[in-house]
Amino acid sequence: MGKAASRSSALQARAIATLWRVLAGRRLATLWRLARLVGPLVHRFSRREREVTAANLAAVYPDRGADERRRLARQSLTHSAATMLEIGFAWQGAPERVEASILAVHGRELLDEARAEGRGVIVLAPHFGNWEVLNFWLSSHFPFTAMYEPPKIAELDAVTRAGRERMGASLVPTNPRGVAALLKALKRSEAIGILPDQEPDWGSGVFAPFFGRLAYTATLLPKLVARTQARVVTGVARRLPGRGFEIHFLPADERVYAADEAESATGVNACVEAAIALDPAQYQWEYKRYRKVIQEQEGHPEHRRFRIY
Repeated sequence: MGKAASRSSALQARAIATLWRVLAGRRLATLWRLARLVGPLVHRFSRREREVTAANLAAVYPDRGADERRRLARQSLTHSAATMLEIGFAWQGAPERVEASILAVHGRELLDEARAEGRGVIVLAPHFGNWEVLNFWLSSHFPFTAMYEPPKIAELDAVTRAGRERMGASLVPTNPRGVAALLKALKRSEAIGILPDQEPDWGSGVFAPFFGRLAYTATLLPKLVARTQARVVTGVARRLPGRGFEIHFLPADERVYAADEAESATGVNACVEAAIALDPAQYQWEYKRYRKVIQEQEGHPEHRRFRIY
């Protein structure tokens, strides 16, 4: 990276970090009002976000009318804007304020029962609602480990790490060393977090149905379950616009426990679908979930394989 690019990156990081720090003290009602202003602007002026969201919604909800899908797309981008605006609140807001914003926790007994049985808990945390608030709650109440990939803007790494680790979460890298740390945490009957809706590298997943269409899905989960007998739950922080959040822990689809990787991946995607059903507008539809299906059709080769040693 050249000096000019490095300076630009540093300035960008400083501006973003300052914005988060300023927004950390704002009321959730204020942040939601800002999101209602920003979301429509993203829909209007960000072609990439608008088109990917529209394509995903057309793929998963083909029976809904075009007008209904457009409304859902605008609502989804507003919720995505809210998540970005709430990062300062989740990472830097006074812990008692963040805790007070969590108005209800549904399904906590799923975690408590597993730990009482001496079993670890794998929390599947899709990009729904505000996953940073979910991380805050989990790391406040349980020994919690999650994989972490540094942000694209390297200068934001320290801010991101501090925000996610401040309540005690342990962040581990997305490599075999990180997987080993997840295994150790599960064997200690602790909780870990897995992102179930990001496409893995070639060789690290299988194609499995997601809303009836094939999506490349990670196969890390069945490997972890086979080695630890952990319980799997889905966890989300559902936004109550302008008021706070409700944490939901949902029982996993039983197929996640299958030894067959394709069947387990199908169960993982079913878990994500169940979370989305809570409020489809709160899912991050601007992610290209079906990208590798297109690459497969175009004959892209496999890359490195992700293994547990």
